[in-house]
Amino acid sequence: MTRPAPGVAVLAFGDLDVATAYEVWRLRQDVFVVEQECAYPDLDGRDPEPGTRHVLLTGEDGALEGYLRVLDEPDGTARVGRVLLRRSARGRGLAAALVDAALAEIGERPSVLDAQSPLAGFYAGFGYAVTGPEFVEDGIPHLPMRRDPAPHPG
Repeated sequence: MTRPAPGVAVLAFGDLDVATAYEVWRLRQDVFVVEQECAYPDLDGRDPEPGTRHVLLTGEDGALEGYLRVLDEPDGTARVGRVLLRRSARGRGLAAALVDAALAEIGERPSVLDAQSPLAGFYAGFGYAVTGPEFVEDGIPHLPMRRDPAPHPG
């Protein structure tokens, strides 16, 4: 596998080499299925969609430390999801780099996400607001959130 440079990369599905794609799916499985004990169909068919962007965070050694994906929804909004950090990468503010990269990719479009409830305050710091009642998905409380672009003066 060719190790990417440290930092954040935003890639389309076709830009993921096989080894990197494997690392992405393995990390998603390690965090969501094993650590959080959520048995769900992670490979949901949305990864290869033309508008999907995969945001990868790599460490100094080139190892995958974090990930999220941005989906194009039919109504024109972007959906941020599968946000995660490897356990050893947590607590160092690295998730903000992932969200910043996602928002740069999303641009002026509105975006939505389903935040694990304890993380709603983190996402609020990026302009997301709760839009509905808490719900439980895979045994974990979540809150629907939305971020609308700032209006342009004029």
